[in-house]
Amino acid sequence: MEHLFKAWPSCVAALRAAPHVLLLSDYDGTLTPIVGRPEDARLSPAVREKLRILSQLGGVSLGVISGRSLAETRSMVGIDGIYYVGNHGLEIEGPGISFISPPAELARVTMKELAAELAEALRGITGVIVQDKTLSLSVHYRLVRPDDEKTVAGIVKKITGPAVREKKIKLFTGKKIWEIRPPVDWDKGKAVETIRRRVMSARHLDTVLTIYLGDDLTDEDAFRTLRSPEGWGIYIGGEKADSAAKYYLESPGEVEELLTRMIEIFPVPAI
Repeated sequence: MEHLFKAWPSCVAALRAAPHVLLLSDYDGTLTPIVGRPEDARLSPAVREKLRILSQLGGVSLGVISGRSLAETRSMVGIDGIYYVGNHGLEIEGPGISFISPPAELARVTMKELAAELAEALRGITGVIVQDKTLSLSVHYRLVRPDDEKTVAGIVKKITGPAVREKKIKLFTGKKIWEIRPPVDWDKGKAVETIRRRVMSARHLDTVLTIYLGDDLTDEDAFRTLRSPEGWGIYIGGEKADSAAKYYLESPGEVEELLTRMIEIFPVPAI
């Protein structure tokens, strides 16, 4: 794994030589810093403007892939004409595509019931946030006292245990978060591949240079999908030896710098 900016001269050559560039990014911890409450992770005006400019460049397609719901992701980013992916890939919308995983649709009732159970069981623990994303659930505990973290884990595992054993749901961990998802063989990597194929088909291309930025375990599926000369996985958060990403950046601040550098490479269309 190499710091992206140390390899920048060769990256610039590859970007300029590519028939088309597909830039996809996670939201939390990548485009915005990690915060205690999900609703506080607001995109800065500067980053939004740079994303908007990139979305209008002829040589670039843009998308945001998040564990949040698709509707919330679109609302947080607020840029028209790009790809939006919610619930770790279970929902995709963008130019020429509108997709919701059918098996995930069937899990809506289970998710609603679990959300109510978890909210009730965790109500007495200060700092816990149960986020019902319709097709999946998140239990955030970044604001929980360290002494209560094991209690949160125990409650989550106890309540979800029967549904996990019956294969009605899958349980995942992340950065101070528990993720509850439908038992669907689908992830951010498959979402990236779906969008990549869509872009190639629409533009009649055999390949596109696909770049994915992410900071969490769920992003590793996307990194593994892009282990080829035509794909760059970029891990955000410093060098990480066990990541499948090809490059790394230190922080969302360096992601903003990357957006600036990419704008400088591609010609801006005349108005």
